[in-house]
Amino acid sequence: MRLSDNYHYCYLALIRHRIRTILLLLAVAIGVTSVLLLTSLGEGARLFITQEFSNLGNQVMVVLPGKKETTGGSVPIYGTSPRDLTIEDADALSRISTIEQTAPIIAGTALVSYQGLSREVITIGSSTAFFHIRNLSLSRGQMLPQTSNVRASAVCVLGFKLKQQLFGNKTAIGQWLKIGGQRFRVIGLLEERGESMGLDMRDMVIIPIRSAESLFNAPSLFRILLTLKQAGSEAYTEQQIRAVIAKRHDGEDDISIVSQNALLTSFNKIISLVTMAIGAIAAISLIVAGFLIMNVSYVSVSRRKSEIGLLKALGASQSEVKRLFLTESSILVGLGVMIGISLGYSVVFIATQVWPNFPLSIPWWATVSSALLAFIVGILFSWLPASIAAKQDPVIALRGY
Repeated sequence: MRLSDNYHYCYLALIRHRIRTILLLLAVAIGVTSVLLLTSLGEGARLFITQEFSNLGNQVMVVLPGKKETTGGSVPIYGTSPRDLTIEDADALSRISTIEQTAPIIAGTALVSYQGLSREVITIGSSTAFFHIRNLSLSRGQMLPQTSNVRASAVCVLGFKLKQQLFGNKTAIGQWLKIGGQRFRVIGLLEERGESMGLDMRDMVIIPIRSAESLFNAPSLFRILLTLKQAGSEAYTEQQIRAVIAKRHDGEDDISIVSQNALLTSFNKIISLVTMAIGAIAAISLIVAGFLIMNVSYVSVSRRKSEIGLLKALGASQSEVKRLFLTESSILVGLGVMIGISLGYSVVFIATQVWPNFPLSIPWWATVSSALLAFIVGILFSWLPASIAAKQDPVIALRGY
């Protein structure tokens, strides 16, 4: 039997049994689509985390108070060391040759009020470098003064949401408000921006680091943000940071250093493993589709005994009969895979238009692996029914037994 005759025969068989064909196509298509959609969620989470880290800028390092040994557990967020980080420590780190910018940070919550309206919001005390390191832009006004590390100034920069809630459509630049009972003059407004690394940039106020030191009565720093002059200098810079801090802290290495690249690499590994696990779970639907193919193939063999007997009576060998059934299954799986891939990519495209902030994306390996798995499952689960059909005795099969 020629290959063209093989495909033509299978095509006619699929057309004759439309309901069976449609059900099998749906089973395979749903299985492939589920794999693509679930893996796109995992890949979207990975891309979202990468995007959030890129908002910090390039080559960012974070110095945290408190020594964390490599014995498990999470990196300390709040310092537990006997000696706190200070603004002077940050100034000393800024003199390291590989460091471009240094931004000391004091963070807390304070009641911000203006003409009877008040909100308790996150208040960040830092310097001008904080705006550059965090890629913050102003819609109006100016950043903190260059003397923020040296002198307390009664000035502040407001987030977009906080400005709208306190001032509405009125001009905020130049107005005086109270932060924690102290008066501050608004000198700048941040551009509207969503959350970044868990911090809502729209609902916060930024004041000079020395002013935050006075406001919170806290000389210790929450953390120090650093940017490097060039890539690849993380190891050397970390060594220099530890040397500088140890010299200033009586020989104690009592800090933790987090590299942006190290965090991003760790997150990528974790999310990639989770995505693969989700894809494997979703692939169970393809196994279920395989059982459906096998059951329907068994029914098809039992109902087409006369047809099989006629083929064998006309001279078709066992291998040719088996090939017919396997080709029929392959065509069904191939069409189902194409429908599933088209449906999966269409749903992801629509979702990205509706929720543009979450970058859904189907990884290439999910498309390839789901298609391969579908073909493998289709062939394997069709093999036994095809073998049974090939072994039919033509005389008995023609009688319909």
